[in-house]
Amino acid sequence: MNLLTRLRLLTFAAALSLFVTPAIADSAEIPARSSPIPSTTNSVPHVQIGVSADPKISAELLLQASKIPGVEIRETVISLPGAKGFWINEGVTIARPNVIVGGREFAHMHPDGSLHASLSPELAKKAVERGWATYHPWASQRPGWEGFVMIYTPGSIDELKVVLQLVMQSYNFVTGKS
Repeated sequence: MNLLTRLRLLTFAAALSLFVTPAIADSAEIPARSSPIPSTTNSVPHVQIGVSADPKISAELLLQASKIPGVEIRETVISLPGAKGFWINEGVTIARPNVIVGGREFAHMHPDGSLHASLSPELAKKAVERGWATYHPWASQRPGWEGFVMIYTPGSIDELKVVLQLVMQSYNFVTGKS
C-alpha cells in the first residue's frame, strides 16, 4: 500500500471516529434512512440490484466488525463467493444458536456492501420500517429467523455508523450480551 493510500485510509478512519454515536439500545433509537431504498431479489441468492459499495466504507465496516470481542472476519460458508463472514469464535457462548444460518457465522457482508444479519424480531421490524433493511425471503420459514434481514449497503459515514450499530446489536442478540 503506498503512502498516499495509507494517508487516505487514516484520514477516513479519523473522520469516522469523530462521528461515534451512542449505541442503538433499542429500536426506538434507529433514525430514518434518508437515501433511496435499493431493490432486491425476492429469492436466494438474496442480493441488492444495481448497488455498488464504496471500498473505503466496506473496508471500515470490516475493520470495525473485526474489533468486536471474539469476532473474526473469514470467508463465508453460507453466502456468495467473495462475501465475508462475521464469525464468533469458540470462546464466546452463543445464547441463540437457532438464529444463526450456519456454523458460528452471525452475519456476513456481500461484495456489494450489503449484509445479512440476525436481529431481534423487534429491532428487525424497526430497521425495515425505517429503511435500513429488508427481510430475507426465508425469514418467515424457519423458527428463529423472524429477525433475519438484509441490511442495505451504507453509502456514507453517517449510514455506516447506523449499520455498525445494527451489526453490534446482531452480535448482542446472538450471544445474549449487552
